[in-house]
Amino acid sequence: MIEQRACVLFLTLPELHRICLPVLSQCFVSLKRIPSYPILPGIPYQAAMTIIKQEDLIQSVADALQYISYYHPVDFIKSLAIAYEKEQSPAARDAIAQLLINSRMCAEGHRPICQDTGIVTVFLKVGMNVQWQATMTPEEMVNEGVRRAYLNPDNKLRASVLADPAGQRKNTRDNTPAVTCVSIVSGDKVDVTVAAKGGGSEAKSKFAMLNPSDSIVDWVLKTVPTMGAGWCPPGLLGIGIGGTADKAMLLAKEALMDPIDIQELIARGPSTRAEELRIELYQKVNALGIGAQGLGGLTTVLDVKVKDYPTHAANLPIAMIPNCAATRHAHFVLDGSGPVALEPPSLSDWPELTYDPTGARRVNLDTVTRADVASWKPGEVILLNGKLLTGRDAAHKRLTEMLNRGEKLPVDFTNRFIYYVGPVDPVRDEVVGPAGPTTSTRMDKFTRQMLEATGLLGMVGKAERGPAAIEAIRDNKAIYLMAVGGAAYLVSKAIKSSRVVAFADLGMEAIYEFDVKDMPVTVAVDVNGNAVHQSGPKEWQAKIAEMVNIK
Repeated sequence: MIEQRACVLFLTLPELHRICLPVLSQCFVSLKRIPSYPILPGIPYQAAMTIIKQEDLIQSVADALQYISYYHPVDFIKSLAIAYEKEQSPAARDAIAQLLINSRMCAEGHRPICQDTGIVTVFLKVGMNVQWQATMTPEEMVNEGVRRAYLNPDNKLRASVLADPAGQRKNTRDNTPAVTCVSIVSGDKVDVTVAAKGGGSEAKSKFAMLNPSDSIVDWVLKTVPTMGAGWCPPGLLGIGIGGTADKAMLLAKEALMDPIDIQELIARGPSTRAEELRIELYQKVNALGIGAQGLGGLTTVLDVKVKDYPTHAANLPIAMIPNCAATRHAHFVLDGSGPVALEPPSLSDWPELTYDPTGARRVNLDTVTRADVASWKPGEVILLNGKLLTGRDAAHKRLTEMLNRGEKLPVDFTNRFIYYVGPVDPVRDEVVGPAGPTTSTRMDKFTRQMLEATGLLGMVGKAERGPAAIEAIRDNKAIYLMAVGGAAYLVSKAIKSSRVVAFADLGMEAIYEFDVKDMPVTVAVDVNGNAVHQSGPKEWQAKIAEMVNIK
């Protein structure tokens, strides 16, 4: 006789949920939500689950990144237009005009606002009642969306992300991976904020662990001038206060995603200490007179955003992250109805301006001499014409290594100008994609050797030069010209032809030769070492103080 035994399986209610819910969810994939149903008699399953498909997040991220590459947030444009109208510094007003014209051109032409199309940050707030229909993790879905956006043939974006950052620094070629921050929240939707942060502004991020009795305002006012103009003001400052070191930095980055509303806040008055700080810092940072592109002027920041969090009694962590004139971010919500397509803004939100630099000096780069550049004045607008070489970090490193080994360079730099740029790849009938300047101070350590060993006459880049570079420029009777950071598409329209002449393997960091026509630049350091990024802010800080005293 065969003995028969009964086996009884005891499962807890959470275990039943875990086992049954995925199976049942497949029965409702055509629906937006999984309906309530009884797991056990008398015990109804209460949560309404929203099904989010993998493709919905991927495509929404990809579309949002394309969108923000050529559409500024409307609140930013309106604030920048107000700053343009009230600006009294001619140099700063010229720079803001270029930014506004560039922004409208990008909105019309669907091409990147800046050649640095950023490293992607995505904030995902996933509702607890969301059910993913996916084989990828949320981070993997985000990365696939980034990959699609940056390789889009109609508007290819520049791949700037390098793997092995402390080693080979090899370009990943598709701008992945993104920095993805995932948090689990209540609800049944996925809230997504997508941002693309340029390296120039990210490089100016600051952090300090203050003593509890220290002044936050004093720290900010002491720190902002040390950031120079490489973060391309006018922009925003995101400030995170409290938590731990990592939390403060995250708060600062999240703060930059909030709408610009400083004028509304000033009108209604602050209701919290964080709001009091926003108003005080907005007014006092602008009183520094740094101005657009660091040239001196009335507007350095369009808003200051502050987020805080409880912290340890012994600590006062503070982080400050600037957002540049190429501010790029967007927000959308996935609710199970499919991918989100953001609505294009109206071009009526942009002022209609034309760029006409009155009295600008037109220069032929093919025939210019050292005697010619000796007459150029600090702050003067120059229109460049002729052949212009390019080269940035990787090219400079390779050139100086060749010089140190006594090797012949692949390019003759005698009496030539070099432009610090890494352009976006061209599309359709373009000769080059957006090609705005990169931060010049990164090339400071190469400057003296390049000027003395190659016969280089001048340099074009973004923002100020450091003391060592200024000395080298003065000693060699060279010149440094500044192009407007954040006006990359406008600059690219002045480039009539482009070809790689050396180091093709470096991609966007290769040495190109551009043929330019009326490319607008400003004399930032003259042959005598006079620097507008030093004189301009000092002049306008004094003028602003005088205006305040008169009031």
